[in-house]
Amino acid sequence: MSIRRRSVIAAAGAALTAAPVLAACGNDGGSGSEAAAEADGATASGTIRLGYFGNVTHAPALVGLEAGVFNDTLPSAVTIEATVFNAGPSAIEALFNGAIDITYIGPNPAINGWAQSGGEALHIIAGSTSGGAGLVVHESITTAEDLRGKALATPQLGNTQDVAARYWLKEQGFETDESGGGDVAVTPIENSEVAAAFDEGVVQAAWAVEPRYSDLVLKHGAVEFLNERELWEGGEFVTTHVIVSKTFLDEQPALVKAFLEGHLAALDYIAANPEEARTASNDRIEALTDKRLDDAVIAAAFENLSFTADPVAASLQGSKDHAVEVGLLEEVDLKGIYALDALNQVLSDRGDAEVSAGDLG
Repeated sequence: MSIRRRSVIAAAGAALTAAPVLAACGNDGGSGSEAAAEADGATASGTIRLGYFGNVTHAPALVGLEAGVFNDTLPSAVTIEATVFNAGPSAIEALFNGAIDITYIGPNPAINGWAQSGGEALHIIAGSTSGGAGLVVHESITTAEDLRGKALATPQLGNTQDVAARYWLKEQGFETDESGGGDVAVTPIENSEVAAAFDEGVVQAAWAVEPRYSDLVLKHGAVEFLNERELWEGGEFVTTHVIVSKTFLDEQPALVKAFLEGHLAALDYIAANPEEARTASNDRIEALTDKRLDDAVIAAAFENLSFTADPVAASLQGSKDHAVEVGLLEEVDLKGIYALDALNQVLSDRGDAEVSAGDLG
């Protein structure tokens, strides 16, 4: 494959995940219908304990909180208590422990949580963000074969980008292992340290996610080799979605429905006010991290992302299959992981098209 140099980059960001758990199980996910039925006509009242990450791939949460979209949309009797997380496993642990009710999160933590709990602890109730990841390389790398003997950074062993990189490398005929050996040395490096590793020549490539993807291209001389959208049917794959505690879904269906109305309002805001959404996201990121993303980087990241309520269910199944194939996950049945009835009720009420979980509903 030859390099496609990125000539124009306009706006926005991407993904987050965590290491996989070796387990397997599933259920029929029937609670979604019951929740939607109970929520229909009920008055939402109470507190939603919401988790999210200070990353542009969680822009609907950032915008919902920073621009006041959640406050403006949710009933006055509903309060959101937000908790920020740095990694998927900690958010899953908080959900398991009853410390949060709903969280924005990447695909692998959701799969791991589903596997760990035997399909009893959580459901995916909406999509949030798609895209925003891929392979960027040193300018000297112009073909896949040029990667042989090189080091390629991923954010974390077994996370979504790590799985994508290893699976793609396997398709190119390369062998990799978990210790950084093989034909290409896949090297887990924290997102905050990837740019320095690239600048210093420690790695010559990275399977990166926004905003690191755009930062490497715009500020560190990396060249876009492969946008991961090219690998998925329709160009869409899940980067962030919304999960809920099964207990909360069963016991508080009206609050779940109210939250989904706020989530859709945040997606609407991003679509209608892209510049304001970028600013609000950056304001929230700065408040959480004391660092502001470069304006060009966050613009490019937003351009590389899609914000959608569609969970892109087929890509979740694909990511799981890829993780199993490269030996980073034991087989797990995802049937029932989605509970989309409440979302589809809200979409129907708005006159919007409903979304599907495909074979995983």
